[in-house]
Amino acid sequence: MIIGKVIGNVWATRKEDSLCGLKLMIVEKIDPVSEGRRESIVAVDCVSAGIGERVLVSLGSSARKALQNQEAPVDAAIVGIIDGSDEG
Repeated sequence: MIIGKVIGNVWATRKEDSLCGLKLMIVEKIDPVSEGRRESIVAVDCVSAGIGERVLVSLGSSARKALQNQEAPVDAAIVGIIDGSDEG
């Protein structure tokens, strides 16, 4: 799992059938070690996250489990909205 910040939406009028009805969001990874480099991914939104929110993103086969569709071509899913965290 990674922590990210939702920075936008993705609209695709043509896509694989199993993606129909899914909300796609652009998530910027939050990595304190990245030294200013910004990396973004597209993730399926399972929790109705909004732009600007910090989120938990599940990757790989765990993302497909969150969708409950093992056949969907998905490798990232937003599975939680972060209310707060402690870093030490």
